[in-house]
Amino acid sequence: MPVKILMTWDISQENEQKYFEFVIGEFVPGVQRLGFHPLDAWATLYGDYPQIQVGMMAPDAESAQEALNSDEWIDLREKLFEYIDDFSYKIVPARSGFQF
Repeated sequence: MPVKILMTWDISQENEQKYFEFVIGEFVPGVQRLGFHPLDAWATLYGDYPQIQVGMMAPDAESAQEALNSDEWIDLREKLFEYIDDFSYKIVPARSGFQF
């Protein structure tokens, strides 16, 4: 059964430009190499919620967890952590439309 990996975080203000360069140049291609299919990215403009939410699709929970345990993901995540705060993620059964 397909699953979505839902990730949230806040961008560190002092690293905003470098963050966007990293996401476009390394993060998106990196998650695609891991077998994830990026679906959507949302930005919170107002309120006390995570600034960014990203949704990616994986074929099933087992392959998603395997990719998230890989050395490539760990390296990619550690680079992402240089530009963000308050990272969290969860794996949920995929539904159509927006999911929290």
